[in-house]
Amino acid sequence: MKLKKNDPDFFHIFNNFNNHEILEHVSISKRTRFIITLTTLITNTSKEKYAIAVRDALDVLTPLEIKEVLYQSVAYVGLGKTFELFEITNDVLKRNGVDLPLESIATVNADNRYEKGFEIQKRYFGDEVIQSMIDNTPEGQERFNDFLAGYCFGDFYTRDALSDQDRELITFCVLATLGGCENQLRGHVLANFNVGNEKEILIDALTILLPYIGFPRTLNALAIINEY
Repeated sequence: MKLKKNDPDFFHIFNNFNNHEILEHVSISKRTRFIITLTTLITNTSKEKYAIAVRDALDVLTPLEIKEVLYQSVAYVGLGKTFELFEITNDVLKRNGVDLPLESIATVNADNRYEKGFEIQKRYFGDEVIQSMIDNTPEGQERFNDFLAGYCFGDFYTRDALSDQDRELITFCVLATLGGCENQLRGHVLANFNVGNEKEILIDALTILLPYIGFPRTLNALAIINEY
């Protein structure tokens, strides 16, 4: 790797911080650490590191789970950043003996995607929060509520292979990595609590994220967690 050859000090500092100072403070499983790492690399479109992480993640995640981390990120990161990552993921999987395409694990169709997504929104955030969002939407902007229910939650959160806890943790990691999403981050901190991800899990996630996203975004996200 050119970076390792040309910038040995960077490699030394990163490995020390990530492998020694970081990992001694977290108690989450190796599987969850890989989900967090894949998510932040997707969000930052770190193509080379992402490809390496996909390869290494095959030790603890199934090919379906790896692909679902990417699918879950799409609605938050955007298609523009993820198109090429699907190609990279498929290339790595094929090079490691995985037969493609993988089975489809979609559970909704055009007739029920909105209804199913709306049900998940209410389960994660509560009926009152969702109804308040609908009631306070300015006239002419109702489409965005429909997009959230049908596309974000209907098309992605209803898929198999990952649990509610996995999906909300991925969303938290995307928002923390992006930065500038504090309003959404507050909502999804509560959603994480509602699906069973305790405060310490989110703090562990931020600990893993820190070398990748830097101190300002990490501390902003930590301040939001500490509001509760």
